[in-house]
Amino acid sequence: MANQNAKGIKRIVNACFFSIAGFKAVWKHEEAFRQEVLLFVVSTPLALWLTDNGIERVLLIGSIIAVLIVELLNSAVEAAIDRIGFEHHELSGRAKDIGSAAVSLSLILAAMTWALILV
Repeated sequence: MANQNAKGIKRIVNACFFSIAGFKAVWKHEEAFRQEVLLFVVSTPLALWLTDNGIERVLLIGSIIAVLIVELLNSAVEAAIDRIGFEHHELSGRAKDIGSAAVSLSLILAAMTWALILV
Protein backbone atom coordinates (compact mmCIF):
# COMPACT_ATOMS: atom_id res chain seq x y z
CA MET A 1 0.00 0.00 0.00
CA ALA A 2 1.22 3.47 -0.81
CA ASN A 3 2.63 5.59 1.98
CA GLN A 4 0.01 8.34 2.19
CA ASN A 5 2.35 10.57 4.21
CA ALA A 6 5.27 10.55 1.77
CA LYS A 7 6.15 14.02 0.52
CA GLY A 8 8.61 15.56 -1.91
CA ILE A 9 11.31 13.34 -3.35
CA LYS A 10 10.17 10.30 -1.34
CA ARG A 11 6.72 10.52 -2.95
CA ILE A 12 8.31 10.73 -6.42
CA VAL A 13 10.59 7.76 -5.70
CA ASN A 14 7.61 5.75 -4.43
CA ALA A 15 5.64 6.63 -7.55
CA CYS A 16 8.51 5.38 -9.73
CA PHE A 17 8.57 2.04 -7.90
CA PHE A 18 4.78 1.71 -8.18
CA SER A 19 4.99 2.45 -11.91
CA ILE A 20 7.68 -0.20 -12.37
CA ALA A 21 5.49 -2.69 -10.49
CA GLY A 22 2.62 -1.78 -12.80
CA PHE A 23 4.71 -2.36 -15.92
CA LYS A 24 5.87 -5.72 -14.55
CA ALA A 25 2.29 -6.77 -13.77
CA VAL A 26 0.88 -5.78 -17.14
CA TRP A 27 3.81 -7.46 -18.93
CA LYS A 28 3.26 -10.68 -16.97
CA HIS A 29 -0.54 -10.84 -17.22
CA GLU A 30 -1.58 -9.11 -20.46
CA GLU A 31 -0.64 -10.63 -23.82
CA ALA A 32 -2.24 -7.70 -25.67
CA PHE A 33 0.19 -5.31 -23.96
CA ARG A 34 3.16 -7.49 -24.96
CA GLN A 35 1.92 -7.50 -28.56
CA GLU A 36 1.54 -3.74 -28.54
CA VAL A 37 5.04 -3.32 -27.11
CA LEU A 38 6.29 -5.42 -30.03
CA LEU A 39 4.38 -3.08 -32.35
CA PHE A 40 6.12 -0.14 -30.65
CA VAL A 41 9.57 -1.78 -30.94
CA VAL A 42 9.05 -2.42 -34.66
CA SER A 43 7.31 0.84 -35.53
CA THR A 44 9.63 3.28 -33.73
CA PRO A 45 12.70 2.62 -35.89
CA LEU A 46 10.40 2.65 -38.95
CA ALA A 47 9.05 6.04 -37.97
CA LEU A 48 12.58 7.38 -37.55
CA TRP A 49 13.69 5.91 -40.87
CA LEU A 50 10.65 6.81 -42.99
CA THR A 51 10.30 10.44 -41.94
CA ASP A 52 12.64 13.39 -41.67
CA ASN A 53 10.19 15.71 -39.95
CA GLY A 54 10.13 15.86 -36.16
CA ILE A 55 6.39 16.47 -35.99
CA GLU A 56 5.65 13.44 -38.16
CA ARG A 57 7.93 11.30 -36.00
CA VAL A 58 6.20 12.46 -32.83
CA LEU A 59 2.80 11.73 -34.36
CA LEU A 60 3.79 8.26 -35.56
CA ILE A 61 5.56 7.20 -32.37
CA GLY A 62 3.08 9.04 -30.13
CA SER A 63 0.13 7.27 -31.70
CA ILE A 64 1.63 3.91 -30.72
CA ILE A 65 2.42 5.19 -27.22
CA ALA A 66 -1.24 6.26 -26.98
CA VAL A 67 -2.23 2.66 -27.73
CA LEU A 68 0.02 1.48 -24.88
CA ILE A 69 -1.48 4.05 -22.50
CA VAL A 70 -5.04 3.03 -23.33
CA GLU A 71 -4.11 -0.65 -22.96
CA LEU A 72 -2.65 0.06 -19.51
CA LEU A 73 -5.88 1.76 -18.45
CA ASN A 74 -7.99 -1.04 -19.93
CA SER A 75 -5.91 -3.63 -18.08
CA ALA A 76 -6.39 -1.70 -14.83
CA VAL A 77 -10.18 -1.67 -15.34
CA GLU A 78 -10.18 -5.40 -16.11
CA ALA A 79 -8.08 -6.19 -13.03
CA ALA A 80 -10.40 -4.17 -10.80
CA ILE A 81 -13.48 -5.87 -12.25
CA ASP A 82 -11.90 -9.32 -11.83
CA ARG A 83 -11.03 -8.43 -8.22
CA ILE A 84 -14.72 -7.90 -7.55
CA GLY A 85 -15.62 -11.33 -8.89
CA PHE A 86 -15.62 -13.59 -11.91
CA GLU A 87 -19.37 -14.21 -12.03
CA HIS A 88 -21.18 -12.63 -14.95
CA HIS A 89 -22.61 -9.20 -14.21
CA GLU A 90 -23.99 -6.81 -16.82
CA LEU A 91 -22.07 -3.79 -15.48
CA SER A 92 -18.80 -5.71 -15.25
CA GLY A 93 -19.19 -6.86 -18.82
CA ARG A 94 -20.09 -3.35 -19.92
CA ALA A 95 -16.99 -1.89 -18.22
CA LYS A 96 -14.72 -4.45 -19.90
CA ASP A 97 -16.39 -3.90 -23.28
CA ILE A 98 -15.98 -0.13 -22.99
CA GLY A 99 -12.30 -0.55 -22.15
CA SER A 100 -11.90 -2.82 -25.16
CA ALA A 101 -13.64 -0.23 -27.35
CA ALA A 102 -11.19 2.41 -26.12
CA VAL A 103 -8.25 0.22 -27.12
CA SER A 104 -9.85 -0.34 -30.53
CA LEU A 105 -10.27 3.40 -31.07
CA SER A 106 -6.64 4.03 -30.13
CA LEU A 107 -5.52 1.39 -32.63
CA ILE A 108 -7.71 2.97 -35.33
CA LEU A 109 -6.23 6.38 -34.54
CA ALA A 110 -2.70 4.96 -34.79
CA ALA A 111 -3.49 3.26 -38.11
CA MET A 112 -5.03 6.45 -39.52
CA THR A 113 -2.05 8.50 -38.37
CA TRP A 114 0.41 6.13 -40.02
CA ALA A 115 -1.66 5.92 -43.20
CA LEU A 116 -2.10 9.66 -43.57
CA ILE A 117 1.54 10.48 -42.93
CA LEU A 118 3.07 7.69 -45.02
CA VAL A 119 0.65 7.66 -47.96
